[in-house]
Amino acid sequence: MKVLHVITGLGAGGAEQQLRLLLRHLPVRCDVVTLTNPGSVADGLRADGVHVRNLGMRGNRDLGAVPRLARLIRRGSYDLVHTHLYRACVYGRVAARLAGTTVVATEHSLGRAEIEGRPLTRGTRELYLRTERLGSATVAVSDTVARRLRDWGVPAARIHTVPNGVDAAAFRFDIGLRRSTRALLGLPDAAYVVGGVGRLVPGKRFDVLIRAVAAVPDAWLVLAGDGPEAAPLRALASRLGVTGRVRFLGECGGAGSAPGVPAVLGAVDLFVSASREESFGLAVVEALAAGLPVVHAACPAVEDLPAGRVPGTTRIGSASGTTGATAELAAALRHHVEGGARRLPPPSAVDHYDIRLSSRRLTDVYAQALDTVTVPPTERAHP
Repeated sequence: MKVLHVITGLGAGGAEQQLRLLLRHLPVRCDVVTLTNPGSVADGLRADGVHVRNLGMRGNRDLGAVPRLARLIRRGSYDLVHTHLYRACVYGRVAARLAGTTVVATEHSLGRAEIEGRPLTRGTRELYLRTERLGSATVAVSDTVARRLRDWGVPAARIHTVPNGVDAAAFRFDIGLRRSTRALLGLPDAAYVVGGVGRLVPGKRFDVLIRAVAAVPDAWLVLAGDGPEAAPLRALASRLGVTGRVRFLGECGGAGSAPGVPAVLGAVDLFVSASREESFGLAVVEALAAGLPVVHAACPAVEDLPAGRVPGTTRIGSASGTTGATAELAAALRHHVEGGARRLPPPSAVDHYDIRLSSRRLTDVYAQALDTVTVPPTERAHP
């Protein structure tokens, strides 16, 4: 089987990193096309031996991208096209239909009121649903996303839940790596360090995390990630007088000097995800694999499992507004700081989200999609 993955961009982000990890385990030949922004993940994919091409899309209304992509699909003789992220799903489904190729899409970032961090509008939803019908299947990364798709009107028979996956071995705690990473980051050996990982965007509410750490004098904070909120968050830390207790690492695991996410998680004592909305919560699962206690707000990866399946996690989110959310999170931080640093055995939920299981489930979706006639030959068009 030969599969072409089409994704909106390949900068450092959860969906992009998940695609790279998945391609290491899928038992099929895969190439990748990015519509735009061939960033650090593109470099990582090439290092893994994956052929990556940049379509060079000039904007959301670059309609010429559709025939360009259709020609690429046809010339590559792909058995299946797999699209990721909103713009790639819209353009990729149309292009695959024109090329007469079966298409599967993964919905990575659908929230109640946002998609990929942007407000959901009537037009956005309508365009999504119109193009969704051109595909054979839509993959949801969590049961929560599957429910949202059904609520939108996507037929249940077309929805397949394939959770995001992690390579748990990569996050296994290593005391030597902990010490060296703390020394690299200038963290005192005895400091109680809180960690946060993700794109620095408003929806992740890293501002609430910084404010909460400022209210707990014994807590330090390490933030791994980059994004448009980087400068405002640094300014906030400065205004609150906690610059000395906060480490902004930027993008991790690339060509720069910042350690990778597994090293960061090994160096901290508590993981916090204060996101207002999530479609899965991959960083939380990675933290659990590292043996960390976790404080989280929205996190389908935890909430979709039976109660008690994920010990070591604390749910927040009952308070509204920045002030209330900060006070609630600060109380949770104090509780953990007072209890002292501790490492936990990874819960069984980590095995549930093994990337190898995700790969097998997705391979089954591919097989089912290819077994279903979705584009009769008489309806196939050629640009």
